[in-house]
Amino acid sequence: MTASTNPRDAHPATVESHRRLAEGLDWTDERDFDDARRGFIATVPEAEFEARAGGLAWSMRGHGFLDDPRPDTVNPSLWRMARLNRIHGLFKVTDRIYQVRGFCLANITFVEGDSGLIVIDPLTFDEHARAALDLYSAHRGPRPVRAIVYTHSHRDHYGGVRGVVGAGNTQGIDVIAPAGFTEEAFTETLLAGVPMRRRSLYQFGTTLTAGPRGHVDSGLGKAVGRGTDSFIAPNRVIRQPRERHVIDGIDIEFQLTPGAEAPAEMNLFFPGLRALNLAENACHTMHNLCPLRGAKTRDALAWSRYLDDALHDYVPRVDVVYAQHHWPVWGSERMTEFVAGQRDLYRYLHDQTLRLMSQGLTPTEIGQALLMPSRLSRQWFARGYYGAVVHNVAAIHAHYLGPYDGNPAHLDPHPPQEAARRYLRYMGGADRVVELATRDHEAGDFRWVAEVTQRVIFAEPGHVAARELCADAMEQMGYQAESATWRNAYLLAARELRARGMAPAPASIGISPDVVALLPLERFLELLAIRVNGERAQAIDARLDWQLPDGETQRITLSHGALNHRPGSHGALAQAVIRTPREQLARLLHGPQALLQALDSGELQVEGERNLVRRLAIALDAFEPMFNVVEP
Repeated sequence: MTASTNPRDAHPATVESHRRLAEGLDWTDERDFDDARRGFIATVPEAEFEARAGGLAWSMRGHGFLDDPRPDTVNPSLWRMARLNRIHGLFKVTDRIYQVRGFCLANITFVEGDSGLIVIDPLTFDEHARAALDLYSAHRGPRPVRAIVYTHSHRDHYGGVRGVVGAGNTQGIDVIAPAGFTEEAFTETLLAGVPMRRRSLYQFGTTLTAGPRGHVDSGLGKAVGRGTDSFIAPNRVIRQPRERHVIDGIDIEFQLTPGAEAPAEMNLFFPGLRALNLAENACHTMHNLCPLRGAKTRDALAWSRYLDDALHDYVPRVDVVYAQHHWPVWGSERMTEFVAGQRDLYRYLHDQTLRLMSQGLTPTEIGQALLMPSRLSRQWFARGYYGAVVHNVAAIHAHYLGPYDGNPAHLDPHPPQEAARRYLRYMGGADRVVELATRDHEAGDFRWVAEVTQRVIFAEPGHVAARELCADAMEQMGYQAESATWRNAYLLAARELRARGMAPAPASIGISPDVVALLPLERFLELLAIRVNGERAQAIDARLDWQLPDGETQRITLSHGALNHRPGSHGALAQAVIRTPREQLARLLHGPQALLQALDSGELQVEGERNLVRRLAIALDAFEPMFNVVEP
């Protein structure tokens, strides 16, 4: 059988699934479209602009199909959100507050101070932030940047910072962030960065082609885009639960919300401007309590309590509530409905999951049993465009009890390939499984088809019929998904199964040199430590000092295949001393070959036992960021 890479039509079961879902939603409620367009000033045609390295950094042109009637290959509710997320440009939120939306996955907010701008969340890439600032300046006049505020520790809210301040001296600019921001940004970007960036391709559909059978949206915004990311460390940290400061003449109360949408996050209340910025804690979607790319699980109970505090302490004192994704809401009734609904959403998920956990149900069972209350689930802002009930239930369970479901049969399961071979032996072989699964696919039982054909693929990766059938099932589940991230994951899986390979890794999958250049040496060594191949390093016992020109020194001990480090020096006990400039660290993380080349060229200065450093370099692993996901 010859594999086909072409996407399929919508299955009749998918069309029927869309019909049933559409019947339960209030299509007469058009308030979101009114709010998304309110205050519009201007935009760039198709929101299109170039990347510094060439090609497009961002464009809405490929999503022009959203102007057409909805196809059967897209969930009707997701189609509505995709059309809302295509509205782009510069918008006035209220007096002195402006946003550029649709130039990135996130929003950038410009607050006009007495002498310049306060920039809130400078997007993912420098090119995105620069295009947004240029659009603002063209219509509001050029103003110097006086302060930058990072609302939280996710890259789409800080990675474009050099786009608004340039590469020069940032002296005199306040860079404000919540407590723990830098540590959490580094932890997420670096320590778990390799698997997280690969999984993010599935979450955002980064390499999918825009179209009715491909990428339509990302739930929080249209897409990720590409470009040059950067980092400037905060020089002003918000540490108290509530702190009030005057920034360039603008009175701001910061409300810390750690453990909600991000480990380090904060809301901003502007009493003089009668505005409330809820960061990413209240968007027009059910959010993730653990995104598909992976992250520390979020605390749904704390999240709901922060929103409850904001509802009672701030909402009665403002005219507009806005966030760093999606569009604002205005007016007392609308704001109360929105913030209270978002609060109730996370509290309901939390409490009902714990209730059913206390009755002995497993995460999978709870996810199937737990239905959102119809009054809340009919609200567009509570729909699962980015998160999903099933996945959020699993995150809450993991938050309290970890990944184990309590059944001892699941304590030590066989790895996927080993289990798959055994399953096939019990089920009568690969061809028999595919034969039965084909009948189930015709009946529209796509979840089961994907599950059983995955067993065939992991046992026999070259089984073309199984790959085709699994891809077909994944594709139909993608077409049915209301969550943009689920759609993206299913469709990218289908494409990789059919193509027998992956698209080239996008440039954005790498680590920003800006981030590594600012790393404390301790953090760099944490990254080096996770690259130590324990088996290869078993025989190495080493005491090393690593020094930077500014005097920062870490003493390293390698024993039993584990690399430990502490501030200070081994002194006379050090077998070798390594000296590097800080800017060299980013290159040394490219892999053992980079470390060996620097050692051989003398660029890596070593005093003492050079061969010991060479043995350490040889014991390091090079990571392949585009590892397999849907096949062994």
